[in-house]
Amino acid sequence: MHVTNLELHDFRSYPHAEVALAPGPTAFIGANGQGKTNLVEAIDYVAGLESHRVAVDTPLIRAGTSQAVIRLDVQRHERSARLEVEIAGGRSNRGRINGSAVPRLRDMIGVVRTVMFSPEDLALVKGDPSDRRRFIDALLTLRTPRLGGVRADYDRVLRQRNTLLKSARGRSDKVDLSTLDIWNDKLAALGGELIGQRLATLNELAPHLVESYRQVAADADTGRQQVTATYKSSTDLADAGDAEAIRDRLLVALEERRRDELDRGVTLVGPHRDDIDLAIGDLPARGYASHGESWSLALGLRLASFHVLREEGDDPVLVLDDVFAELDGRRRERLAKLAADVEQVLVTAAVSADVPDVLAGDRFNVAAGEVTRA
Repeated sequence: MHVTNLELHDFRSYPHAEVALAPGPTAFIGANGQGKTNLVEAIDYVAGLESHRVAVDTPLIRAGTSQAVIRLDVQRHERSARLEVEIAGGRSNRGRINGSAVPRLRDMIGVVRTVMFSPEDLALVKGDPSDRRRFIDALLTLRTPRLGGVRADYDRVLRQRNTLLKSARGRSDKVDLSTLDIWNDKLAALGGELIGQRLATLNELAPHLVESYRQVAADADTGRQQVTATYKSSTDLADAGDAEAIRDRLLVALEERRRDELDRGVTLVGPHRDDIDLAIGDLPARGYASHGESWSLALGLRLASFHVLREEGDDPVLVLDDVFAELDGRRRERLAKLAADVEQVLVTAAVSADVPDVLAGDRFNVAAGEVTRA
C-alpha cells in the first residue's frame, strides 16, 4: 500500500498544497515551523481520523477559514482509490471514497493504514495511562474499523453514566437511580468487548515488541534488552477469557464500587481506567528507563504495530516524523535499516544530513508553506 498523491486545502498552514508521491522512501526537509509535519499529519489523519498532535480538530483548520480538505490517492496492489475528508469546524466532518459520500465518517478507517513514529511518542512510555490506551485503541480500530463505533458508543454511555452519578453525589436518596443498572449493563457490554479486543491485540503485539526492541537496542546490556507489556485493568480479569466473561466481571465490579462511585460522582470501573504496564528487565519503564531506553521502547511499540498490520496482507505507510535527530547514531542506523524494505516510508527532518543514506529516495524542500522537489 502506498499514497500516490496528497492534496491539501486550508489544512494547518497550507492554503493549498499538492505533492505526488512514489513508493519507497520520501523525505520532507525543512526547518522547524515550516510545515513539513503538517504534510504527514494529514496522511495519518485520513488513516485513523485523529491527529497525533492535538485531541480536537479545530487546530487542523487554517486560521480564518471554515473547513479543511485532505485528498489522498492510494494504491493497493492493482487497485486505486481517492479518499477525501472535509474537516468542518462546528459541524460534522464528512468523507468520500472515489467521489461517493460515506454514510459514516468512520467507514473510511482502514482504507489506508499508517504507522507514525514522532517525538510525541515518548509519552507512550513516560506519559499518562490515557496515552497508552489511545495507542492500543488506535491500533485495534485500524485493524477492525467497526471498533471505532464500539469506542464511540462506550464514551457516550460513560458520559451519560457520569452525569447521573454527579447528579446523585451527596444526595443519592433524592435522585432516581433506577436507570443506573441500565447504564451498568450497557457500559459492561461495550467495555467487555473493548477490553477483550485490547487483550487480543496486545497478545499479538507482544512478540513483535520484544523483537523490535531487541533490534533497536542491540547494544544494551542483556538484562536491559527484555521488555514486557502487560494489561492492567481496573477489575480482576483472571481467567476471563472472552468479552462475555469480561462483561460479567465488570458488572460485579460496578456493583462492588457503587457506593464509592456515588460518593465521588464518577465511574471508577471500565476500560477508561485501564493501563498497559511497560517494563524493561525487572523494572517498570516509567520512572526507571533512561532517555535512550524510553525512545527505543516507544519506537519498539510503533515497529511492533507495523508488523502486526503487515501480517494482515500488506505494508502500512510508515511515517518517521522528526525522529532521526532524536536518536544516537547507532539507533538511527538500525531504524533506517529496519525501514528500508517498507513499501512506502515518509520521513521529515530539519536537515538533509539527518536522513540516513539507506533511506535515500525522493526529497522535497519545505519552506514557508511551499513544497518543492529537491
